[in-house]
Amino acid sequence: MQILLVDDETELTEPLSRVLTREGYHVEVAHDGIAGNTLAAQGRYDLLILDWMLPHTSGLQICQQLRSHGDTTPVLFLTAKDTIDDRVQGLDAGADDYLVKPFELRELLARVRALLRRPPLQDVLVSSRIQVEELELDVENQMAYRHGYSIELSEKESQLLAYFMQHPGQLLTHAQIHQHLWRDGEKPSSNVLAAQVRLLRRKLEGMDEAPLIHTVYGKGYRFGRSTEPDGAPEG
Repeated sequence: MQILLVDDETELTEPLSRVLTREGYHVEVAHDGIAGNTLAAQGRYDLLILDWMLPHTSGLQICQQLRSHGDTTPVLFLTAKDTIDDRVQGLDAGADDYLVKPFELRELLARVRALLRRPPLQDVLVSSRIQVEELELDVENQMAYRHGYSIELSEKESQLLAYFMQHPGQLLTHAQIHQHLWRDGEKPSSNVLAAQVRLLRRKLEGMDEAPLIHTVYGKGYRFGRSTEPDGAPEG
């Protein structure tokens, strides 16, 4: 497996590169955004580990550029930013996971294994088109349609929305959603699910549409236009 590690802190990249190499991965390292972006654009990596703040070009910009060109290579952000708004911004850029510095090496290795074992979207979902009430999801093309408006989704957003739409009106617990989206049982970092739900809500309700995703406080979420919320929003 080929991994690109882009971080300007040599005191981090050197030991991390050694650990990943010892685990059997082939690791290439870049220490600034320009070099990292050039390497990432070659499309020959199985995973990108990007620091958010980089000289010249940020990890966020690298991720955005890749996604704008249809590159779905998994991206793990390493960053000191830890607010839910930061997480939403990272997910909105197309990141798959998010790890806050400082972190334990064993946690990073678990996340690397999880992302490299991630099944393709077409293997996760049974139907390529799903419709619930006025909302239609085109899974293959990662597009949703509501009242004539098209909504572009990331791969993770497509997976999450499809899971909701396959279980309308049902309480889906945090644990169930984690297990579905991160199928090997590895939990994402804190608040990533809430940030992902907030981002999806923002897209689905962008034209002042009625809410479709409703929080069941302390438990999870229910999907459907006629569902009443059971508690204060978490995402």
